[in-house]
Amino acid sequence: MNRLEVPQYIRGLIFDCDGTLVDSMPLHMSAWEHTITSHGGKWEPEFFAAKKGMPEERIVGLYNRHYGVSFDPAETVRAKHAFFRAHPGGFKPIPHVIDVVRRYRGILPMAVASGGVRDNVDLELRALGIQDCFQAIVTADDDIRPKPSPEIFLEAARQIGVAPELCQVFEDGDLGLEAARKAGMLATDVRLTLTYADRTPMHAE
Repeated sequence: MNRLEVPQYIRGLIFDCDGTLVDSMPLHMSAWEHTITSHGGKWEPEFFAAKKGMPEERIVGLYNRHYGVSFDPAETVRAKHAFFRAHPGGFKPIPHVIDVVRRYRGILPMAVASGGVRDNVDLELRALGIQDCFQAIVTADDDIRPKPSPEIFLEAARQIGVAPELCQVFEDGDLGLEAARKAGMLATDVRLTLTYADRTPMHAE
């Protein structure tokens, strides 16, 4: 994986968490599998993989409609979170993204903007030892519309005091990348083997 670069005009960095900073998606899938099968549901990983970035209670609602069941969304998500938090050994850093965090700590203000809940995000950042690198953390627990709405990134930019057009977003999800573009930010897909982003900067200094 090539080194991720930050253009000179950028004044703030915003990171998704799951799949961007932390390789936690296998654990998320295991938590979904455990929860769904323990409730007697049918497990098809492709269904959940396709819903990455959606609010979890919404995912349960879609599952209910798709499979004709009636799992309680709040209770199902609580059970999923309990399994997830019980297995912190499943958190692995994503090195080329963590490298950006460490390079720019104390140089540029940084935020996390995650569709996950705050307790899970805090647990993951602590497990990687990077929780003190961020001046703001915005999560699904905040009263904000989820990705692909740009609101979560705009709120993160507001909290670190940087204009949206001067922010660079690091993401691994299509919904998150769409949200970053809608916010007018430089959207960088960390899944790409090529370095750099998918928008030509319009406000270079």
